[in-house]
Amino acid sequence: MEPKSSSTLAPLPEENQNQNQDEDQSEHAHAPSAFASKPIRPPTQTSSQKYSPINWKGYFDQEDDVCIPDSNDVFHIYTAGKEGPVVFCLHGGGYSGLSFAISARVIKEKARVVAMDLRGHGKSSTENEIDMSIETLCKDVEAVVKTMYGDAPPAIVLVGHSMGGSVAVHVAAKKMLPSLAGLVVVDVVEGTAMASLMHMQKILSNRMQYFPTIEKAIEWNVRGGSLRNIESARISIPGTVKYDDSQQCYRHRARLEETEQYWRGWYEGLSDKFLSSPVPKLLLLAGTDRLDRALTIGQMQGKFQMVVVRHTGHAIQEDVPDEFAALVLNFISRNRIGPHGVEIPGIRRPSHT
Repeated sequence: MEPKSSSTLAPLPEENQNQNQDEDQSEHAHAPSAFASKPIRPPTQTSSQKYSPINWKGYFDQEDDVCIPDSNDVFHIYTAGKEGPVVFCLHGGGYSGLSFAISARVIKEKARVVAMDLRGHGKSSTENEIDMSIETLCKDVEAVVKTMYGDAPPAIVLVGHSMGGSVAVHVAAKKMLPSLAGLVVVDVVEGTAMASLMHMQKILSNRMQYFPTIEKAIEWNVRGGSLRNIESARISIPGTVKYDDSQQCYRHRARLEETEQYWRGWYEGLSDKFLSSPVPKLLLLAGTDRLDRALTIGQMQGKFQMVVVRHTGHAIQEDVPDEFAALVLNFISRNRIGPHGVEIPGIRRPSHT
């Protein structure tokens, strides 16, 4: 019997498997490999994009100039909100009203916000930019409130950061605002402030003086650690520099190094003035080491509320603006401060026409 032709024999399993593999390879020969193209990477921001300025209009509702009668002084303000007491914000030395921009976006849901550019800062224009004595700064605040609201001002919660905190304390202690209903002081204490004055001139002279662009000014403040929140820096720093035509660059708007004669007046006796202010008080600090003896005793006696804010630098309102706004609103709620002052349950105030 003759053997069957090899063509009629069934293929071995191994041969069939090899054949299938050959067919699979031919089918996928033209399929793209997972490694054939470069992976898609998110676009990287250039330094100029990362530190580009942000317009304040997404935070405050409007800006305005307050012209003081019988003078050439014009103070620039940013405002937000339509109801509730007025949270009147005073920035620190070298900052501007835009320092409170992000927090204003939150506060304005339950209160009104006014952030003022102090004398020699921001867009304010005064006859004497260098006269930053505590007496002059206090009179400026009083004049702006008087010009804005006349003889029937709403309830005001005065909020001050650093140098602005000193101004707020002096205004409160001197009872310059009859409708003042609360005082919030942000990271300024007499003891540490007075101790730092001997180093202030060196700090000012060692900082970068000229910036080719606003972006570089923002970058310098963030990289140097003076501000830790890039978003806030992109809003506020443009208000702290101005273009110098002679140097063809930007430089600091406030000439703080020329105001040294007034520095001691800002902080001397500040703790006692704070404790004697006849309104509810809140002290926000970036560290407990800032408390001096008078404030330590006052805090133990319950004369004011104190909160130590973690993970922040000196500019609490910029570094952690949402937390700052929540603390201010909680202070207003806790002390029942309404648009016309402290609201006592069960007593209706006459409506103002």
